[in-house]
Amino acid sequence: MIDGKAPGKPSLLNDDQRTALAQAIERGPTPYLDGVVCWRLCDLAQWLWEEFHVSVSEQTLGREVRAMGCRKPSARPMHHAQDAEAVETLKNFPAALAEIAAARQG
Repeated sequence: MIDGKAPGKPSLLNDDQRTALAQAIERGPTPYLDGVVCWRLCDLAQWLWEEFHVSVSEQTLGREVRAMGCRKPSARPMHHAQDAEAVETLKNFPAALAEIAAARQG
């Protein structure tokens, strides 16, 4: 008992709310309904209040999101039609450009 760790405050979100939050993060916001194009913790806290009437601070929500295995939402979300091959080509573009320049000089 003396060596045991205190259980701490129970989570504000139940399993159903956590599942709905994970789905909302995965789905992303709907700009015309949610008023944002990318989720931030303050937006998710507002969404939780509107959906479940649960008030959660950004710090607590950040811990919940991290515990679910999610990272902080990206400021630049990936476009749904982004071409992975084109991304790789652009990443290698400086090296390809250097090869072309070296070939022209030589």
